[in-house]
Amino acid sequence: MLSVRGAEEHTLSSRVWNEPSRIVGVDDPRRPPFARDRERIVQSRAFRRLAGKTQVFTSRESDHFRSRLTHTIEVAQIAREVARALGLNEELVEALALVHDIGHPPFGHAGERALDTCLKEHGLRFDHNLHALRIVEHFEDWYAAHRGLNLSLGVREGIVKHSRDYSASDHPLLSPYFLDQRPPLEAQLIDLADEIAYLTADLDDGVESGLLEIDHICANITIMGRAYQQVEHDHPGIEPKFLFHEALQVMQAELTADLITNTVRNVREHNLRSLAEVRACPHRVATFSPEYETQRREEKAYLYRVLYTCDFLEAEHHKAENVVTTLFHHFMRSPELLPSGYVEESATDGLPRVIADYIAGMTDNYILQQFWIASKLRR
Repeated sequence: MLSVRGAEEHTLSSRVWNEPSRIVGVDDPRRPPFARDRERIVQSRAFRRLAGKTQVFTSRESDHFRSRLTHTIEVAQIAREVARALGLNEELVEALALVHDIGHPPFGHAGERALDTCLKEHGLRFDHNLHALRIVEHFEDWYAAHRGLNLSLGVREGIVKHSRDYSASDHPLLSPYFLDQRPPLEAQLIDLADEIAYLTADLDDGVESGLLEIDHICANITIMGRAYQQVEHDHPGIEPKFLFHEALQVMQAELTADLITNTVRNVREHNLRSLAEVRACPHRVATFSPEYETQRREEKAYLYRVLYTCDFLEAEHHKAENVVTTLFHHFMRSPELLPSGYVEESATDGLPRVIADYIAGMTDNYILQQFWIASKLRR
């Protein structure tokens, strides 16, 4: 398969800063560059904070719901399986899977929408992919000689491009990341591994929460209805919740297998023989088949219609957006209340951007503490 290896690996393993040999493992062949990236990501503060950030349901509701961290681990599990089957560079894939959500603010997509709305008032935008790049290039302080984690070019390109394409005209500062080319397959598969993970997990957490019902899911989601019937046929008389959990595994396995099979099919149909040809392809190569893409869209539409926009979660989203928005405006009015480092950053990056940076790094619990403090100060 068309993996990042050889000359391409040499290019994509390059770093902005040369690393002295005293850094453990720099010249160790047992720890290739992308494996070192993976370790730096896992040891970063931003990665650890994912444990305190919402996926769909906040941890205040139940300790059993996925956090942004546990979701990330599930994505990495699926991505490694796909990479292994396709003969791709597993170290690069795992690093990309582990870093793909590192730029998410507290309260999931509700928090991201609120930050984006706040920044629009100042002619700016919030994008969690681009914020992730700021984190690994700027905010993680590990070294005496420079800021950031000094991750490889391949991982930084994947952070930017794994889920969408950016135009050079709109984002000139991203020009080092080959914006006129497709990302390697290692990066392309991350977005689909993410889809597989959350399509499975959100049904599971939705049933756990009591907001979704197994019968309703199976009647409205083709792939789950089929999987549940198969498991029920094999295990008659078993309690529905156990059948449902096994059906989720069947669905995840089907989607993963289709991603592998269809990616191989795409490579062969388009006669792609090198990574350069993958980069030059007019469309992404890692895709689901038309049949499974239709089923994926059906399930995603169901989740939006029945779960993500249900009254309970809409109320939670409204509260989250209010917390983020209130705190953003609080710091805009009183920037002296920001930590000193952020006040200094505002001289170069502007106050709205550094406030968004500060808020985006918060966990759910920490932002609620800051919101409570801000509320007391306003009285």
